[in-house]
Amino acid sequence: MTLIRAYRPSDRNAVAEICTRTGDSGADATGQFSTDDLLPDIYALPYVEREPELALMVDAGAGAIGYILGTADTAAFDRWFTDSWWPTVAGKYAAAATAGTASEAESRFVRSATVAGGGLPTELLAAYPAHLHIDLLPVTQGMGVGRTLIDAFCGLLADRGVPGVHLGVGARNTGAHRFYERTGFTRVGEDGAIWYAKAL
Repeated sequence: MTLIRAYRPSDRNAVAEICTRTGDSGADATGQFSTDDLLPDIYALPYVEREPELALMVDAGAGAIGYILGTADTAAFDRWFTDSWWPTVAGKYAAAATAGTASEAESRFVRSATVAGGGLPTELLAAYPAHLHIDLLPVTQGMGVGRTLIDAFCGLLADRGVPGVHLGVGARNTGAHRFYERTGFTRVGEDGAIWYAKAL
């Protein structure tokens, strides 16, 4: 039986693994970078570190097979990420860059984590200050859990009085584009990623 439940500290390793195994536009990114920590260190673990109450897990009984997580306040999260989170993990990637072993893609991800700017246009952040990441292993396909996760996460945000939420999707991930459009998100911009937003 599959259920949606709150994140637990014991889920941390599963969150990292799911992030990596879905990190190539939904496909497995294992082994693509100097360490498989890269994508979780940017797109998953900071969220369960700072706002674990906004993380929900998909559990089929033998452990987590998917999640949704995010932040209620992107501007505050970005400041915390730069000032408090990234300094704790940055050494892993500085060594790869110095040794010349970092791929172009890895260097691009590290820059995206450390350079201000990008993301949702500033003028839209007031209307859609929250953002989310949802990652589901292939075994979850056809279970209908994606929409359930979106609805549950948006409910948590609405209970806090958050007016809207946004997310970015890689241009190649066409299945994700269709999914977000079916769950009430509207395309609002493009800046490397395609940006979607939803009022709550």
